[in-house]
Amino acid sequence: MSRRESLVEDFSAILAEAEDLLKHASEETGDRAQALRQQVEARLLSAKLRLQELEEDAVDRAKAASRATDDYVHDHPWQTVGVVAAVAFVAGLLLNRR
Repeated sequence: MSRRESLVEDFSAILAEAEDLLKHASEETGDRAQALRQQVEARLLSAKLRLQELEEDAVDRAKAASRATDDYVHDHPWQTVGVVAAVAFVAGLLLNRR
């Protein structure tokens, strides 16, 4: 299972649990309702923190990819120009077909 599929599955489970807890909380009163609401809040906070970690990880990977691309372009400028020219040429051909 990929990381993305695992994440989607985790959040689906968290949301299902939160919905279930909220349904039970609406049926309860007093201390029990308060405890259920606190459980929902804890689950949602956990999900929020996990999303923040994943966001930071994605930003770090994007920055690393950007640095690697920048380094490659600086180390191989003519190869980069050639690749860009070839891609632009092919894109021009494809757009002219329409």
